Amino acid sequence: MIPQLAFLSPERLLILLVIPVLVAAYIFASRRKNRRGMRFTNTSMLDVVVPKQSQWRRHLAVALSILSLVTLTAAFARPKTQVDVPRERATVVLVIDASLSMQAVDVRPTRLDAAKAAATEFVEQLPEKYNVSVVSMAGSASILVPPTLAHNTVENAINTIQLQESTAIGEGIATAMRALQQAPKDPRNPNSVAPGAIVLLSDGSNTTGRAPQQAAAEARNAKVPVYTIAYGTENGYVDLDGKREPVPVSHDQMKEIAQISSGQYFAAASADELKDVYENIGSEVGYEKVDREVTARFAGYGLAFAVLAALGAISLGARWP
Repeated sequence: MIPQLAFLSPERLLILLVIPVLVAAYIFASRRKNRRGMRFTNTSMLDVVVPKQSQWRRHLAVALSILSLVTLTAAFARPKTQVDVPRERATVVLVIDASLSMQAVDVRPTRLDAAKAAATEFVEQLPEKYNVSVVSMAGSASILVPPTLAHNTVENAINTIQLQESTAIGEGIATAMRALQQAPKDPRNPNSVAPGAIVLLSDGSNTTGRAPQQAAAEARNAKVPVYTIAYGTENGYVDLDGKREPVPVSHDQMKEIAQISSGQYFAAASADELKDVYENIGSEVGYEKVDREVTARFAGYGLAFAVLAALGAISLGARWP
């Protein structure tokens, strides 16, 4: 009925143990009534003495009564569920791979150009109160823009990213962690820390710098999930010094980073798929799970079943013309 249902006072659910007793008592009373009815040999006389009742209506009235008891007991136990609530504040760091493999044209016009366009659109869709930062990652990683509410500045920085040699994924995550520490405080509540997340887009394996697994573990310890995007196709290639080099996507490493950091892994083989991935990440980053009590909903169900049961009982006792 409601996903992820729990109860604030689960001990009150012990009242439900009464239901099997009530069902057994009803079955026993029904069978006893049937045995008593068999004593009358003249069935026409039986219809006069004991008016015939609809069996299915009687069973339905009892079933509705039981359902009413179940739902009202659940309401008494104070049920709760988790719902998605928009975050008021958060910090998102975009880490974009700018290694030479990103010049592959298996994604038009190139992997990097398509990645820039999708990242820019992603920033445009983030709430205004979100601080956004950009990290360019190749043989080293650098913070192009520290966390800021000026999203247009972030978009301009994304468009300045240029190709460089090597891929330092671990350094990219570590640099993103440093960027998160630069996020401005909320002037109304300076002691609060806005939740942070890292969005890492890359097409290759780590070739230099610290191990990505180590950086992912540090992010997990800081409760910062890393959302990884393995971008490109298995048929990608680049021409370097007159030689064609294949640059397939390293899905395994992206999966491992996401798993270690308690983030999520995504794969995108086209510009359209990348946009869809960013939309999914926006939903994950933009909302948080909070507990919400749903006692009133269960009480409403119980009342509805009780009214239906009462109508059933009235129909059994009424003598309709």
